[in-house]
Amino acid sequence: MGTFLTIVVSLVFLFTFAAMIKEFEDILKKVSALYRKYGIKSVTMDDVAHELGMSKKTLYQFVSDKTELVQMVVEHVRQCDFSAMKKKEGTELNAIEEMIEVSQHVNSLMKDHSPTYEYDLKKYYPDIYRNLMSARRKLMYEAMIANIRKGKKEGLYRKELDEKIIAKLHLLRVENIQSSEIFGEEEMHSQNFFREVFVYHIHGLATEKGLRVFRDNIGKLDLLKKHY
Repeated sequence: MGTFLTIVVSLVFLFTFAAMIKEFEDILKKVSALYRKYGIKSVTMDDVAHELGMSKKTLYQFVSDKTELVQMVVEHVRQCDFSAMKKKEGTELNAIEEMIEVSQHVNSLMKDHSPTYEYDLKKYYPDIYRNLMSARRKLMYEAMIANIRKGKKEGLYRKELDEKIIAKLHLLRVENIQSSEIFGEEEMHSQNFFREVFVYHIHGLATEKGLRVFRDNIGKLDLLKKHY
C-alpha cells in the first residue's frame, strides 16, 4: 500500500511540475512578444503582470526580478532557435535543400528582428547580450561548417572551398544586414531581397552538379512569400 501511495504522489508531482513548466514557457513567449513590440526598457514588471493577467506577486513566484526575467526570455528564444535549426539539419535533404530550409528559418527570424529590443538588450543587459551573440554565432557557424562539408561530400559544393572563411563571411553578412543603413526595412523585407541574396550565395559555393540541383529546387524560395 505504501509503495502504491508513493507512486501516486510521485505521478501527481510530475504532472504538477510539467504543468508549471508549460505555464512558464507560455509566460516567456508572451513576454518575448511584449519586448519585441515595445522594447525591454519601457516594459515594466507591472506591464508584464497585466499582460499575463496575474498579480506581480504571482509573477515573482517564477522570477526574482526583471533581470532574471530578461535572462529567461532570451534563453527561451535561443533554445527555440537552436531546436529549430537542429531539426532542419537532422533531415535527409541534400546540402542545398537543407540550406534553403535553414535560410528560410533565418529569414523569418530577421523579419521578426526588433532594433529596439536588440538596442535595449545591448545597452541595459550587456552580459546577457554578449552571451546571446556568442551562442548565436556558434550555432550559425557550426551549422554552416556542417552544411559545406556535407555539400562537398555530395559533390554539390566546390572541393577547394575554405569552409571556415565561408562560414565566417556568412555570419558577417547576416549580422551586418540587420544593422546596415544601406538597406531600408521595407527593402530588406521585400519579396525579392532574400531570393537575390540566396542565389548570390549558392552561386559562390556550387559545382555544376550543385547548380543543377539548385535550379530544380529554386521554386522553394517562393515559399518565402508567406513570411511577408
